[in-house]
Amino acid sequence: MRRFVISLLLVMFASGCANYDYPSEVTIGDSMVAVTGESLEGQQVAIPQDFEGQETLLLFGYKQDSQFDIDRWLIGLDMTQTQVAAYEIPTIQGMLPRMFSGFIDSGMRKGIPKQLWKGVVTVYADGDKVQRFTGNQNPNNARVMLLNKTGAIVYFYDQGFSVEALNEVREALQK
Repeated sequence: MRRFVISLLLVMFASGCANYDYPSEVTIGDSMVAVTGESLEGQQVAIPQDFEGQETLLLFGYKQDSQFDIDRWLIGLDMTQTQVAAYEIPTIQGMLPRMFSGFIDSGMRKGIPKQLWKGVVTVYADGDKVQRFTGNQNPNNARVMLLNKTGAIVYFYDQGFSVEALNEVREALQK
């Protein structure tokens, strides 16, 4: 049984990354495409509508390996005392992952402290839409998108993590 579960997880994560190669379509000043997800608390979240009125940093991950970049972003934001609402957005496309979304989310809940569940919003049904918009070339890299209070994109970075990119986000927040 254990081998079956491990095999199923591997298939899900392998199919979670697109079979299509999309370049980024993000343009600074545009709005994020409208998608919906669910927080690990079980709340439906409309992106970007539910974030209007606050500056928001979205950290998109398409593969489990993206978590390394996302963790570095979160640590960097904390260490520099950057004041911004930050959300992890695991984005998993495909029918198979959608069928097992409860199982996948349950696994994430086991590895994330309950007080952080609100800040993790998983996108399944709109996963392809997000990947088409932000691009999925180099899928291990996290995508980082800063939205202003009206939901316009003021910063985008798709190369994972770098200190220079963190400083650019901090500068964008001060403007």
